[in-house]
Amino acid sequence: MSRIPARWARSGAAAALALLTVTGLAACTGQPITSAGTAGAAAGASDRTYALVVHSVPGDAFWDVVKSGAEAAGSLYGATITYQGDPDVQKQSQLIETAIAAQVDGIIVSMANPDGLRGALADAAAADIPVITINSGAEESASVGALTHVGQSEYLAGQGAGTKLTEAGAGKVICVIHEAGNAGLEDRCRGAADTLDGSMTNLQVDIANVADAQNTIKSALLADPTIDGVLTLNSAVGVAAAQAVTEAGSDAQIGTFDVSADVTGLISDGSILFAVDQQPYLQGYLPVSFFELFYTNGNVVGGNLPVYSGPGFVTQENADQVAGFAGNGTR
Repeated sequence: MSRIPARWARSGAAAALALLTVTGLAACTGQPITSAGTAGAAAGASDRTYALVVHSVPGDAFWDVVKSGAEAAGSLYGATITYQGDPDVQKQSQLIETAIAAQVDGIIVSMANPDGLRGALADAAAADIPVITINSGAEESASVGALTHVGQSEYLAGQGAGTKLTEAGAGKVICVIHEAGNAGLEDRCRGAADTLDGSMTNLQVDIANVADAQNTIKSALLADPTIDGVLTLNSAVGVAAAQAVTEAGSDAQIGTFDVSADVTGLISDGSILFAVDQQPYLQGYLPVSFFELFYTNGNVVGGNLPVYSGPGFVTQENADQVAGFAGNGTR
């Protein structure tokens, strides 16, 4: 079991004592304690700050949804959320160190490169600052001392994508990786390859240049007309792949990870077969809630195991329903 920071233990004991005291008073007076009353008190009392530190480039639509979820939970509880991201693991580590120096009450971090973040996360533990990991790094979360992980099993999600591509008749697929060295993305492709009834080849592109990624996918399709499937791992790259397939005159089926308003539209009109939805809003919202529940009620969520936010699948059957939420920026 990972170490619970002493500051958390003290807060948890205080919260438990307060809860017992109030419960005892209620027993003596006969006045019931309602869940709404305790939640309202907790929400009004928080002045904590949580740092969200991710491996994103600025303006990435996926991480904007994660940020929105964290900020919505922060608003509910009266907590402050700071948000920073950098795909360079050394710079992401520096952002974690900055959060430690600011003495935040908790750090929410995505671990695309767990080994590269171990030093900074060890510093967080030494500073008695609790950590919850999200999105990437589920398998390594406990080993860095995180209280839990919120995300999906990337390998299992990939297996589901491979099965759906097989059901659609795809037998020669390219899996488009948009961040070099991201273990989670590699797990997605590996899982898909394991369940695909055919062959899969990884194709590297750069998320920072989606137009170039589109041209790279188009070139691959033109160079090998027998490619009949494309699996992308990001909603913006999925949209680019749909355009690349059209421009190449290809009949390749497209599956993608992650949801956006554009992706749901392309699923509705049949241009994209499906999207794997890991529900990024929850990856921002739940960690803030988990931190607040511990500080105000002594709850520890996860039991040192991941809390899964996905995967789910968006297809033509449910795309219109999901589109409404995607338009709100919450899916």
